[in-house]
Amino acid sequence: METLTGMERTANCGELRISDVGKEVQLAGWVSRRRDHGGLIFVDMRDRSGIVQIVFDGSTEGLDFAKSETLRNEFVIGVRGKVRARSEDTINLKMSTGEIEILVEELRVLNKAKTPPFYIQDGVDVDEMVRLRYRYLDLRRPEMQRNIMLRHRVTKIMRDYLDENGFLEIETPMLCRSTPEGARDFLVPSRLNPGQFYALPQSPQIFKQLLMVSGFEKYFQIVRCFRDEDLRADRQPEFTQLDIETSFLNQNQILTIMEGLVKKIFETTLDVKVETPFLRMSWDEAMTRFGTDKPDLRFGMELQDISEFVKGSDFKVFNSVLENGGQVKVIRVDDYANIPRRELDGLVEYVKIYGAKGLAWIQYTEEGVKSPFKKFYSDETFEQIKTATGCKTGDLLLVVGDKASVVAQALGELRLEMGRRRNLIDADKLCFLWIVDFPMFEYVEEDKRYKAMHHPFTAPREEDIEFLLTAPEKVKANAYDIVLNGVEVGGGSLRIYRSDLQEKVFEAIGLTHEEAHAKFGFLMDAFEYGTPPHGGIAFGLDRLVMLMAKRKSIRDVIPFPKTQSAIDPMSHAPSEVDDKQLRELSIKTTVKKK
Repeated sequence: METLTGMERTANCGELRISDVGKEVQLAGWVSRRRDHGGLIFVDMRDRSGIVQIVFDGSTEGLDFAKSETLRNEFVIGVRGKVRARSEDTINLKMSTGEIEILVEELRVLNKAKTPPFYIQDGVDVDEMVRLRYRYLDLRRPEMQRNIMLRHRVTKIMRDYLDENGFLEIETPMLCRSTPEGARDFLVPSRLNPGQFYALPQSPQIFKQLLMVSGFEKYFQIVRCFRDEDLRADRQPEFTQLDIETSFLNQNQILTIMEGLVKKIFETTLDVKVETPFLRMSWDEAMTRFGTDKPDLRFGMELQDISEFVKGSDFKVFNSVLENGGQVKVIRVDDYANIPRRELDGLVEYVKIYGAKGLAWIQYTEEGVKSPFKKFYSDETFEQIKTATGCKTGDLLLVVGDKASVVAQALGELRLEMGRRRNLIDADKLCFLWIVDFPMFEYVEEDKRYKAMHHPFTAPREEDIEFLLTAPEKVKANAYDIVLNGVEVGGGSLRIYRSDLQEKVFEAIGLTHEEAHAKFGFLMDAFEYGTPPHGGIAFGLDRLVMLMAKRKSIRDVIPFPKTQSAIDPMSHAPSEVDDKQLRELSIKTTVKKK
């Protein structure tokens, strides 16, 4: 096999332009496409920078033309030749190099290739499992390379911006103590300490707080995190986040710095204008208006409460809901009163996925009101609902009655679905907002206790501290999430920095003094030595880049991701290990080997 010795690369394929005409260049890359025209062979040659057309002419002096006839897709080649302008009728304006081509004078075949299992091109229609099995080929495709290059640019901007604003990049341990609050830990057995285990970090939360105790004041890290949980399109067992912590800054100052970071990222990498400051909305308002704490603001269709109009009737469904403290809410779908009955039936099944027992509707048609509960209410009631919800003739109201949490989830998801079906979502629009004033706790029915909604180190609002042990449901947290187009891309909070307050929060979530110190004793001890007020945030790098690249799954922006079963089809991880390794780690497995 030939080498590049003496023909080292002098230019990149995708960077040559009309201004380079006449230059002799040496290129190296892959055969992307080959077209044989008899005495002429045209090859699209690809490297990381892009594609350029190279030409093998049988009449070129000194060229081994027969060798060019052996070329196939994905052969690795090196060529030497001259840049020339394409004839006017062969210019390809869809290619950045479409005005020129390379007349090859020398060819070296550096490596041959088998026929790939799919085409190395954008928009390839192939099962994702095949793509993941041959990920090294999938990553050759230009769109995948663009995704990974975008990820690189984003992380570089993050580092530069934070450095300019006085932050220090500091590493924290990958082998930590297991603290089973939150998601399930990945455990790592210790060979040197038989029967004991490390945990891989779900986040560097405790360590970054300790860095504030240590006086570093502004910390960041682009860090790998691990959570052993069920996966979705936007979840992986290992993921990357931008982790940030600061001392002596209030919530408004932290959010302002983060807005500057987001603005810098989007304007530099995508050349899109981002307006600051971002909208800020309380958790209560978001749940009331949109049924979710990560609302997509690119379209309207907000949830509206019609409980006062439908109470006290003979309609037992709504009466029962309202008598039990529930609510009846609607979303308005403009100009869709003529919705097909088959689609309505499908929507009934759709909301059941999210806990609703059913779905009702009101159609304001030219012929009058149509509704499954029309006979239970007067025409005046339907007119009142029409006025209150801003309906006009031709509009549709979709109605859910249930307890508040079910109404929020069912109608919130139905709103998104109808937004998609009615083409109301502008894919190019960017709607950022902060969700603030989260509940400090949420009640876990199966455990009969409260747990921290974010994590137990989140600071409660000063005015709510008095309710920590007497009415935890009233306590709001100094927590904040940043949302983009209906996706949470980051979240954080001000932290507790006094040991007495931390003890109270642990007590509120059912941790005894002994349990709290067994799990978090070193943090509690540190709080006794002059801890500054501090707070921070973490951005999900994978999710952020996914949105920027307009992809539907974070697997498309992670070089080597896992499937939804947490498996790597390429390397076949996880795998069994031999008994000797298990014995060295003092481990026995109850699973029989296959």
